Amino acid sequence: MTSTAPAFTASDIHSLNGRFETADPREIVCWAFDTFGSGVSIGASFGGASGMAILHMAGAVDPGVHVFVLDTGYLFEETLETMRRAVAQLGLSHVQVYRSLLSHEEQAEKYGSALWMRDPDLCCELRKVEPNRRALAGKTAWLSGLRRDQSEGRADTPIVSWSGRFGLLKVNPLATWTEKQTWAYLAGHGVPYNPLLDQGYTSIGCYNCTVPGKQGRQGRWEGFAKDECGLHSE
Repeated sequence: MTSTAPAFTASDIHSLNGRFETADPREIVCWAFDTFGSGVSIGASFGGASGMAILHMAGAVDPGVHVFVLDTGYLFEETLETMRRAVAQLGLSHVQVYRSLLSHEEQAEKYGSALWMRDPDLCCELRKVEPNRRALAGKTAWLSGLRRDQSEGRADTPIVSWSGRFGLLKVNPLATWTEKQTWAYLAGHGVPYNPLLDQGYTSIGCYNCTVPGKQGRQGRWEGFAKDECGLHSE
């Protein structure tokens, strides 16, 4: 498969969203591979159910798809173990880990210790957004597990959109699915998932910014008017 990047106009994207609104997510995933070939990339957090479903769907089409992991240095051990299990079970052969350009010590020296407690947006920029940009360099399509029912801010998530922040087409095959449908898919296909999801966590990120017992993404960045790390904000 090639990584040829076709040009998409706003009208093209609008038509694709209309076409895919009632489509099965697996059809959308196949379209992405047929259209972009090796230009497809998947960001995997190994935290949420949606991301695991996308990995399973994509791996079934091309186990050599580029999968990237953003290791902030603050990931739960359960998340790292889920990554190890899933990569082996799903047969994924092209998984790359990206980290911040700054070590924890360098970040603390430059911005002060515990930056996430004072300026979580900057911490996310340094440890997630910038590495995400490097991970997607040269790619033409980014498959994401966003769903509209995950939070109020994601309620209008399009299935296909242009990401000006990262300069490529972003595809959210599960946008129209519910949490129930997503879990039914995982159960039906025996897809591994993060065990913290059985322990009261509903959205899993860094251990220093994630608490259990909250609905949706409310357990992230508690005490701040923030429920996105910046990867999916334009």
